[in-house]
Amino acid sequence: MKRIALCGSMKTKDDLIKAGEELERRGIRVLLPIECLYNEPKIIASRAHFTRIIDEDTEAILVVNSPKNNIPNYIGANTFAEIAFAFYYHKKIYLLNDIYEPYKEELEGWGAISLHNNLNNLK
Repeated sequence: MKRIALCGSMKTKDDLIKAGEELERRGIRVLLPIECLYNEPKIIASRAHFTRIIDEDTEAILVVNSPKNNIPNYIGANTFAEIAFAFYYHKKIYLLNDIYEPYKEELEGWGAISLHNNLNNLK
């Protein structure tokens, strides 16, 4: 895999960083949202990450859909927009955890693959 962009809520950015570190140990190039690394305004961070998602060297996204506020498999509005970009630009879509029920129809229709909280399932 050339590289994978990680997506998810900044409230669970520690989980994003942890997943990124594990993937890098496995030799996969990882693109973290710049919000994980720098304190950029949302407008700058979102545009930058969308650009990285659609780049030709990005093969897939991994949505680190950790629980948030006791909601399992949480996917927020910004992350869902990133998923839509990935779908439109023919990128593989992986979910670290299971399908987020409110978006189940779209996620399944767009071919999102649940890793069931096991990065070994990443192909």
